Amino acid sequence: MDPRRKRKIRLAVALGAAVLLAGALIYTSFSASTEASKPSQIEPGRSYELTGKVVKGSVSRDGDELRFRVRDRDGTASVPVAYTGAVPDPFREGREVIVSGELRDGTFVAERDSLVTKCPSKFTKDEQSS
Repeated sequence: MDPRRKRKIRLAVALGAAVLLAGALIYTSFSASTEASKPSQIEPGRSYELTGKVVKGSVSRDGDELRFRVRDRDGTASVPVAYTGAVPDPFREGREVIVSGELRDGTFVAERDSLVTKCPSKFTKDEQSS
């Protein structure tokens, strides 16, 4: 077989494999993501990423456990959260958070170190200044 033809065949096979691997990577990255659920959408017996605002006056500590309530953006529903682990510096009442876990006996029991605080946008009106 001609050496130039062998090189072209190898190049085509290598490029084909690279395209297939890139497609598989893109597919798995998009299919693995889950949309966060609001307090009004969660049910017992399933794991969720819970998102919402920390209710003012609800934050308390009991030893290593942090307890707070998270509410829907529109304020219609809320759920108590029990969390242990690292607490991000921007965490405070009124901030939007995302936490992973499951609903047990009416309380959302969060996975350790799963709390993420969403920083408010500088382009939205600050609720505390109104």
